[in-house]
Amino acid sequence: MKFSRWVFNIAGVYGVISVAPLYFMEQVIGGQDPPAITHPMFFYGFVGVTLAWQLLFFAIAYQSVRLRPVIPFAVLEKLSFGIGAMVLYRRGRLDHSDLYFGGIDLALAVLFMLVWWRLAREGTPG
Repeated sequence: MKFSRWVFNIAGVYGVISVAPLYFMEQVIGGQDPPAITHPMFFYGFVGVTLAWQLLFFAIAYQSVRLRPVIPFAVLEKLSFGIGAMVLYRRGRLDHSDLYFGGIDLALAVLFMLVWWRLAREGTPG
């Protein structure tokens, strides 16, 4: 369980540090990577939902046995962004500097699955 605590705490901290500042960066993003954000509701919706997931990661870190059934959904959350980033990059729609974020999410998806399997081997229910 120490492994799960480390993995999900690291994921939560990384996520909060990388996502929370986006609340204040709409104009900066539009200036650095035009065109400007034309649908702010989708942008802020993405930021809010993503930030909520980071808080769930902290909960999983401290209650990994109880929340083990949620971990596959956390894997899906990471895969959706990681695979999406890879596809966009292959199609020339994503800069290589942004591809790193997708790679980090794919690595976290693998770690989340390792946690899920290890908890099962330790005899946790579910």
